Amino acid sequence: MQYHHLGQCGTRVSQLSLGGWTTFGGSVKEHKLIKTILHAAFDAGVNFYDIADIYAKGESERAMGKVLRDFPRHELVISSKVYFPMSEDVNDRGLSRKHIMESIDKSLARIGTDYLDIYFCHRPDPHTPIEETVRAMDDLVHQGKILYWGASEWTGAQLECAHGIADKRNLYAPQVEQPQYSLLARYKFEKDLLPVVRSRGMGTVIWSPLASGVLTGKYDSGIPEDSRLARMDWLRDRLYQEDILSPVRQMKTIADELGCSRAQLALAWALAQEGVSSVIMGATKLEQLQENLGALAVNLSEEIRARLNTLFPPKPVSI
Repeated sequence: MQYHHLGQCGTRVSQLSLGGWTTFGGSVKEHKLIKTILHAAFDAGVNFYDIADIYAKGESERAMGKVLRDFPRHELVISSKVYFPMSEDVNDRGLSRKHIMESIDKSLARIGTDYLDIYFCHRPDPHTPIEETVRAMDDLVHQGKILYWGASEWTGAQLECAHGIADKRNLYAPQVEQPQYSLLARYKFEKDLLPVVRSRGMGTVIWSPLASGVLTGKYDSGIPEDSRLARMDWLRDRLYQEDILSPVRQMKTIADELGCSRAQLALAWALAQEGVSSVIMGATKLEQLQENLGALAVNLSEEIRARLNTLFPPKPVSI
């Protein structure tokens, strides 16, 4: 396991990290299994664990936090997020000062920690001025409740705006962006975000590097009953399309040549991309985690990268 700086900041995160989206506290509720997976990840050198308040409406924070307390806190980099509605209340959502200040305390309590290493604005909020959000995050840093703050799925222009405000007001600026990035979702990251994070010294921790499992080949011949696409209609409608599945099937030839799985190949590709600090894995079984960790041993030649670029060119479409 290697460890990368989050852009120009001093903190380093494991190149592979573990997240809780749709898994821990959601589709995976058994404490013993969650403990087994997280302990195996920690033993393999994973130090970065990514959560969000909206994941299973707080249950992911509780489930992962219960296990993360087994490890020395100083050896962990823990993140959570704020934005999505947590109740029907009109103010229990978004990036207003009120929602941020109330949400951080709830997340800290659920996880069982005094501070977060990174606190993400989970999406841009069109109803709140960016300056209000930047000031609230700056206050949380000064209060010691978070060490860094970041954004997820913001545009390059929105990140530039936040940095401009921070520079002008002498406030802490976002240090990390968490975008979707994979062989199937390249355009926004490479064309819009990468120039900004590079110029602003930001790091990125990418989510869905396997495109919700599509890049593993599990959907080559249909949708398994216990799969993510079977549970989530919006993902199935977006991803279960022949123009997406066809290059994934062709990718198997390359993986076979390298003696690895398609999941390992897709992760190895993501690990090798410019600007990527950490690649967030998901796992519902110990075997999945172990397979994903095998990506660390996959070396991609320039010829292999060129073939993958031909199969999966960056397209201005959203998955």
